[in-house]
Amino acid sequence: MKPSALSALGQRATEPPISWLMHAALSRPKLISLAAGFTDSVSLPVADARAALNRVLRSPRTGRPALQYGFTAGDTVLRKLTAEHLRKLDFHARTASSFSSSSLVLEPKSGMKNEDEKKYSPERLLVTSGSQQLLYLIAEALCDEGDIVLVEDPTYFVFLGILQSRGLHARAVRLERDGLDLAHLERILTSLKCRGELRRVKFFYLVSYYQNPTGVTTSFEKKRGLLKLLKKFERDAGHPIYLLEDAAYRELCFPGRADLPVSPTIPPSAQAVPGAAERVIYAGTFSKPFATGVRVGYGILPQPLFTAVKHIKGNHDFGTSNLLQHLIARALASGIYGRHVARLQKRYTHKAHVMKLAIEEHFPSSVEWWKPEGGLYFWARLPKTVPTGIKSKVFSTALKNDVLYVPGEICYAEDPARRKPNHEMRISFGNATEKDIQEGIRRLGKVLQEILVQ
Repeated sequence: MKPSALSALGQRATEPPISWLMHAALSRPKLISLAAGFTDSVSLPVADARAALNRVLRSPRTGRPALQYGFTAGDTVLRKLTAEHLRKLDFHARTASSFSSSSLVLEPKSGMKNEDEKKYSPERLLVTSGSQQLLYLIAEALCDEGDIVLVEDPTYFVFLGILQSRGLHARAVRLERDGLDLAHLERILTSLKCRGELRRVKFFYLVSYYQNPTGVTTSFEKKRGLLKLLKKFERDAGHPIYLLEDAAYRELCFPGRADLPVSPTIPPSAQAVPGAAERVIYAGTFSKPFATGVRVGYGILPQPLFTAVKHIKGNHDFGTSNLLQHLIARALASGIYGRHVARLQKRYTHKAHVMKLAIEEHFPSSVEWWKPEGGLYFWARLPKTVPTGIKSKVFSTALKNDVLYVPGEICYAEDPARRKPNHEMRISFGNATEKDIQEGIRRLGKVLQEILVQ
């Protein structure tokens, strides 16, 4: 008799680290959490969301459709608005020196617009319950147990939990300040080809803007080089190798101030690479730039993947919350969304500056840290001889001092080709108040000073 009735997936599945981190942040009132990537509570658009919902529900004509079941692929109006929003984001990234939500009124030239209408067609866009659902659906649609997914090293640790639960293997590509190391990727692909394992490679997972956890933004040149390499090895793989671009933090850029480094340009998505439409999966979300509680994400997918993922989603939930889709559609159409994003960018710029000053004051000089240009995180490296993992003295002492960070080790895939680093930490300024940022960094700096001077 089997010891358990659970499936192989059910037996493999473990609690994601994010669940424990979020629980710790919510259950210990004295704890200052610089860990879980919550967004800023103060700036959540309560009044704007109420106004948008009131508009949706003001009459039976608009309210009844919002309160009824919708389409599996998503609300038609929201899909059109989102596709146009993405087209404009890429247009501005191609033509402007910086991004500003107020500049979305500009239009591309007619020839480019005709090409973009095909590339950013609403018919290719699927609305999901947060971008997290899309990541899971992609893995479910493309991968069988034992398949290989290429990832950045380090990467978004919740995605690593998806791979683990589905019995997938990860191969990790080194990360540089402007994105992944293309030469390292080519060596990995060549090695997999020589061992006859290239057929198991299904896609590359890339967090392209203000990466979680490091804050790195991948340059457009590296996106183009990545797609070129994947195409080069497709023939030996015997099937398409997709690029899954996770752009969850794309709109959380810092609008600019003299004491924070800001990229001269925000690169276009990989969708803008010529001929990329049939190999690029674009994953986006309204949760991070608008309100995490709405849990509305989306993706632009090539065929036949779009149809397969839509069918799987139909088996999951019939479709994303229709009321919340109508809320986001109203926010986009009315300008509420654009105005909120502009305010949020300024808010996060300020909070990042507060954390930067605190780190400069309290962290030992032996700690290396990367200054973000957007997103929610700082990435810090201790000397290699000082572990920061969950079982480390640094982590346990930090908890005793009521401050929490994300151990860097959980952001690295299980890859036998290299030893997993264990001397880094992710620090978030997203949800903490300015006062808690300053106090939390002071506490963490005190811990690091005590341990590193021993």
